[in-house]
Amino acid sequence: MSGHNKWSKIKRQKGVTDLKKGKIFSQLSKAITLEAKRGGDPAMNPGLKFMVEKAKSVNMPSDNVEKAIKKGTGELEGGSIEEVLYEAYGPEGIALIIEGTTDSTNRTVAEIKHILSRNGGRLGEAGSVKWMFDRFGYIEVDMKDLQISEEETEMIIIDSGAEDFNIPEEDTEDKIIVVYTKPESLYKVKENLEKNNLIAGDVGFEWKAKNTIKIEDEKINERIEKLFEALDEQEDVNDVSSNLAD
Repeated sequence: MSGHNKWSKIKRQKGVTDLKKGKIFSQLSKAITLEAKRGGDPAMNPGLKFMVEKAKSVNMPSDNVEKAIKKGTGELEGGSIEEVLYEAYGPEGIALIIEGTTDSTNRTVAEIKHILSRNGGRLGEAGSVKWMFDRFGYIEVDMKDLQISEEETEMIIIDSGAEDFNIPEEDTEDKIIVVYTKPESLYKVKENLEKNNLIAGDVGFEWKAKNTIKIEDEKINERIEKLFEALDEQEDVNDVSSNLAD
């Protein structure tokens, strides 16, 4: 299985320090509030525990985390947060899945439509794109930190309950193993890996295209890049997946 889609890689390379922390904290607050609606105790709610861990990894203030949890449990006002998913097309008909969290679906869909139309894309109907993708959980493990052989690492990953994994080529600078799981198995697989001293880095969910398309035209790729950047700057957008090949 190939690695993350192209835009996921770009976002990781940019890093937290290059992004507006205000947007990151806003996204995490909404995600924590959403998860807390299913239960405000991280020990009993794996989804909430996962989001709180993400918040800690980017040094989000603990007060912000507590407020977001209380909004979700109803102890504070402002918990009217919804998950949204839009299916769309970009330049040259590339398929896009745009995920986000919002307190105003009307505002969010209007802004996303505007971004798409301004950058050679359009919103699709429900079901028009999602069939081209599979949903996976992913866990990144940095090979530079490993004290065991590649063969031993592979056996630990296989025994963890993972669906698949990707080990980079020897000449690749990015020495990150990407472990793929069924969405519902993400937390359990992460736990199994860490029991065997494979420390998880970035963890999350993504849509992976069943088939990818490669675009050689540099000008078209620049247009696609601008679209990705504009979507990433929209406050309610959390992730963008595409069928664009690396």
